[in-house]
Amino acid sequence: MAEDFLVVEELKTWFPVKSGLLQRTTGYVKAVDGVSLKLRKGETYGLVGETGSGKTTLGKSVLRLIEPTSGTVILDGTDVTKASKKELKKLRRRMQIIFQDPYASLDPRETVGSTLSEPMRIHKIVSSRNEALKKSKELLLRVGLNEEHLFRFPHEFSGGQRQRIAVARALAVDPDFIVLDEPTSFLDVSVQAQVLDLLRELQRELDLTYVFISHNLAVVQYMSNRLGVMYLGKLMEDAAREVLYKSPEHPYSYFLMSAIPVPDPEFKKETKLLTGDVPSPVNIPPGCRFHPRCPYATEKCKSGVVPYYRGEGPQHNVACHYNVDFERATQTLRPGYAAEVTELASVPK
Repeated sequence: MAEDFLVVEELKTWFPVKSGLLQRTTGYVKAVDGVSLKLRKGETYGLVGETGSGKTTLGKSVLRLIEPTSGTVILDGTDVTKASKKELKKLRRRMQIIFQDPYASLDPRETVGSTLSEPMRIHKIVSSRNEALKKSKELLLRVGLNEEHLFRFPHEFSGGQRQRIAVARALAVDPDFIVLDEPTSFLDVSVQAQVLDLLRELQRELDLTYVFISHNLAVVQYMSNRLGVMYLGKLMEDAAREVLYKSPEHPYSYFLMSAIPVPDPEFKKETKLLTGDVPSPVNIPPGCRFHPRCPYATEKCKSGVVPYYRGEGPQHNVACHYNVDFERATQTLRPGYAAEVTELASVPK
């Protein structure tokens, strides 16, 4: 069995809440609160959950763009959380991020050529201006753009083209791990498909490892090998893609899967909608944090530590007091759902 490329253990990222004249700390926003996950080389780990669940904060904490409060992040045997500034600069070559908004992530005052060559110069990947220009042209061709685009500014491109430039910038330092923070949410559907296919093609060619963050469950299903379902800073469920989509075992995961639209006007799907709002991350409910909205919650769910139990599939972890069987209920999502998931799992990554 291959060794884990990325190992995150009990990662916490808390932000202090200050109030009063002296700005004393009166509480904490527990954006990420004890998350553990593992990922092998060349795989994609999908993170899903509602807005405010902590997905983006987790991604940035893994890269130390945000300093985590505690926990460890091991990338290919190196402890990222304990790395000095000098060591972290070397690690930056291996770790990159592609942000959600292609309109805000590119400097409007710099040409595309300058945007691509700057990280090469910082990390001393190129030794001359001509070498930087040559590699920049190769990067643009690789992401489906032209050499002439090197001398244009970001405002001269469409959203899909800007996101391709952001992909090229991430690849400029030859990384092997990239966090994708909702990279297609600002794009039209047709353009989304093009960018997703590009990301999968680059992953196969360069043996890249991804953490893919998204609200779109269909997109995550297409991109990921494993999935983590986040709610209020914690992982509610963690499993292989085909296992989680076929038979989710946590109530929150089941409600998310039930909300996936079905492109079949003749099939009448019974959509299970969640009631209530996501609690504040400053005042997290005791016990299972999902219990105020869970129709299956009992008194046991309202206090104590919620255990992780092993689900039906391999490496399937569920944070719930009860091993609730949703397999039969999941079959109502649409006929032949299990066959579709099996077919999807056979698609080469």
